[in-house]
Amino acid sequence: MSRRRTPRKPRDTGLAQRPFGEVRNPLRPTELISADQIETIHQASLRVLRDIGLKVDSAVARQLLARAGADVDGDRVRFDPAIVEEMLIGLPSEFTIHARNPEKSVTVGGNSLTFATVCGPSFVSDLDRGRRAGTLEDMRNFVKLSASLNIFHHEGGAGCEPLELPPETRHLDMMLAQTTLCDKGWQPCWMNTAERARDCIEMAKIALGTDEDGLRMRPGILGGVNTNSPLLFDDGQAEAVIEFARAGQPVHITPFTLAGAMSPATVGGSLVQQNAEALAGIVLGQAASRGAPVFYGHFTSNVDMKTGSPAFGTPEYAQSVIISGQMARRYGIPIRSSNTTAAACVDAQATYESDMSINACVQGHINVMMHAGGWLEGGLTCSFEKLILDAELLQMQAAFLDPIDLSEDALGLDAMAEAGPGGHFFGTAHTLARYETAFYSPILSDWRNFETWQEDGARTATQRANIIWKQLLRDYEKPPIDPAIEEELGAYVARRKEEICG
Repeated sequence: MSRRRTPRKPRDTGLAQRPFGEVRNPLRPTELISADQIETIHQASLRVLRDIGLKVDSAVARQLLARAGADVDGDRVRFDPAIVEEMLIGLPSEFTIHARNPEKSVTVGGNSLTFATVCGPSFVSDLDRGRRAGTLEDMRNFVKLSASLNIFHHEGGAGCEPLELPPETRHLDMMLAQTTLCDKGWQPCWMNTAERARDCIEMAKIALGTDEDGLRMRPGILGGVNTNSPLLFDDGQAEAVIEFARAGQPVHITPFTLAGAMSPATVGGSLVQQNAEALAGIVLGQAASRGAPVFYGHFTSNVDMKTGSPAFGTPEYAQSVIISGQMARRYGIPIRSSNTTAAACVDAQATYESDMSINACVQGHINVMMHAGGWLEGGLTCSFEKLILDAELLQMQAAFLDPIDLSEDALGLDAMAEAGPGGHFFGTAHTLARYETAFYSPILSDWRNFETWQEDGARTATQRANIIWKQLLRDYEKPPIDPAIEEELGAYVARRKEEICG
């Protein structure tokens, strides 16, 4: 089945937003370590997989891996290096995530850079009500903002969990919001069982008006699976990898390696463990469906050794981002990482840790930046004000990556002649022709002088962000959706809730 519609021009929110569009990274990737050192990490990872192996809880996954040639001893699986090397051959280096609105489909791989909103927090915060448990209304509002902010290419995971809903079925409500309130590509949240992965795949088929073969040919979702570091694939995560791979949907394997707690207390050791776990997940995906778009995930950071609390946006985090990018390029596959901070509120710490993370992602040629908007408190909380702050940071980064016009007209020699020595350029024809579009226009920054800023309320960036996200919600218009598709999605959710809860 195939249902098509004519995309509607997005409503003008009054914000100085960039048009929706892919970001391409023209910079040369930063090579933080040498090719020989990359090979050192690779070979050490193979030794981990051969000598220590991983605990794999799923009997289904163990059976697949055994057929692929892995050594299975109870729930411990060890991998001969030759098998790993073989499974790395022919992995897709690039793929497209097809959105419900075709104009919002994005390419993943090469020098593409995709920004996706936050996924997974149980808590939500804003200046008006503070930090609190996430609700269905909060989750739906986050999806609406994801749809409204052009800089976000991908709905990353519905913001927060609606904790008032039953945990067995809340994933259905989250995916219903993602598929009906937003017309971008999306990543489901908490795809930690085969059943939930199948729900996601079925809802993607409905949302895109396609069937199993059509979805395989034109992937519409981005799956994400975390290993349970150290060196453990629980049954649900492993089986979710299998489901996504068999359906031809891209899935990143992202070890949850926090140096000092869940991996060795060094950047090098943690990267070896991360790499070993990621390779194991990639092998599992290939064992399920050879050629499936299974790709590299990075999440290595460190803990505060004084308290044991996770730390993010650290120098070590930035190092691991860049080196992970080198590892992914060694294997010829895309990579995801994240915009992170451990800050408990939207303050200077939240800004400089996020800026550290974002810059590392750009330097490391990360292809998908998860949690790019709204992440706070080490991922425990999503913040409405942080979403706007991140949107500004990302817009600035995207503008920085834009090509520079060096045409004859752009060089402005006539303007120099018109202004003359000691003159100014405000009134030249060159300036007047481009004064509205010449430079980056912020959505959050206030560039007025002190007196004007003070007379207008002396609002901080966080206070201005509070005004902006609420205005965006007031201006939100639901993207067009075929009524038959929306009805079918609602019916699927209702049926599955009945099947799950009885």
